[in-house]
Amino acid sequence: MSVCGAARCWWIQTRGAVSLRVLQQNRTVCTTGAPESIREKLQAFPGGSIDLQKRQESGIAVLTVNNPARMNAFSGCMMLELEQRVHELESWTEGKAVIVKGAAGNFCSGSDLNAVRAIANPQDGMRMCEFMQNTLTRLLRLPLISVALVEGRALGGGAELTTACDFRLMTSDGVIQFVHKHMGLVPGWGGAARLVGIVGSQNALKLLSGAVKVDPDCGRQMGLVDEVLLCSSGEGETLTHAEQWLRPFIKAPAPVIQALKKVVVSGRELPLEQALKTERNVFGTVWGGPANLKALALKPKHK
Repeated sequence: MSVCGAARCWWIQTRGAVSLRVLQQNRTVCTTGAPESIREKLQAFPGGSIDLQKRQESGIAVLTVNNPARMNAFSGCMMLELEQRVHELESWTEGKAVIVKGAAGNFCSGSDLNAVRAIANPQDGMRMCEFMQNTLTRLLRLPLISVALVEGRALGGGAELTTACDFRLMTSDGVIQFVHKHMGLVPGWGGAARLVGIVGSQNALKLLSGAVKVDPDCGRQMGLVDEVLLCSSGEGETLTHAEQWLRPFIKAPAPVIQALKKVVVSGRELPLEQALKTERNVFGTVWGGPANLKALALKPKHK
């Protein structure tokens, strides 16, 4: 065998060994980071709740982060409850939209520090990170139009939660702030990746590195906030204002709204060919359906 041939053979064998080690490392990370391994530890930190109200007549659900004593920070049990509530929404066939809000005039201040201190080791931190990433990704992929109603403060993980919704509405005194750097951290619940998709990489870097307090005007300018409601945090009418803003977007039967959301999600996340295939398949579920036939019956025929 020539020197060149021997060298090429050695290079192929080395590359194969490196690839195998990488795959083994990846499998190890996936195994140790499985969400099931963190559930018992999260369950050990009670407090607060994630409340879900499904309004069948309007097709709008209200998901409330409820822990006002800690500015609606997520306890371990609340993280587990959020996953369960998302699961319930995934199977809500009559639903059209979900409004995510906080209790008592504040949105959410991220993680409860008691739970954070208790699982501060890197292994548990990674498991908690993966668990919340999975849950918030499922929230964003719901076949429902999702709206974050930001009253008061949305800080840290609470700011990340706003990015897991399709739209963000803000009261006139609301604030969104990615405060992670003050804790010596970066976003870990998928908030950075989603933020780049919403406001672009330069604006995302400004908000994260500067821990900028995003007020309604700044949020509108950057594209992070879709609408500023003409009310203040804690007023009883904020939810009504949010529902009024949402109403034009859900003025159709639930199967149509859900189909629209599905094709948008596929267009955002899949390569073009796969997104086109998904769109064809979803189109087939509504073509000739009740809403389609009713609309055709109401339209005058072309002369």
